[in-house]
Amino acid sequence: MDAPPHPRVAAIARLLADAGATGQVLELPEGARTAAEAAAGLGVPVGAIANSLVFDVDGAPLLVLTSGAHRVDVAKVAALLGVPGMRPASPDFVRRHTGQPIGGVAPIGHPEPIDTLVDVELARYDRVWAAAGHPHAVFPTSYAELLRLTGGTAAEVGDDPAEVAEATAS
Repeated sequence: MDAPPHPRVAAIARLLADAGATGQVLELPEGARTAAEAAAGLGVPVGAIANSLVFDVDGAPLLVLTSGAHRVDVAKVAALLGVPGMRPASPDFVRRHTGQPIGGVAPIGHPEPIDTLVDVELARYDRVWAAAGHPHAVFPTSYAELLRLTGGTAAEVGDDPAEVAEATAS
């Protein structure tokens, strides 16, 4: 008999269903703490993984959903937002503002709404995968649905995915 899903994963699954999302939450036994782990577990390109990265912008959270194929360019995003700077959030800050652990932050289901940027690179994929509230849970979605679910803003947030792919292949 299968164990029931983690309560946070069950809550995310309910929110997705209530929002009319098309994909079902999937639990990965090996985990999906990183884009590479998730991609390997799902058999998909790393670029199809929507990394959930939380940043601290003067004490306010910013969620950046970026393609696993590249890194967020913090200076570029700060300039886009018109702020002097931002920094990766601490694990405590992430949990306080999302209610979820690093490595499992879903794009939805936070205690309060969080400003969200959605990487335009994710639009390259018909199906993208995002965390579902726990490091072992993910769900499939589309770029358009991710924008709708989060109320996020499409943005160029990172470096060139081809450059990162070449750098990581060496």
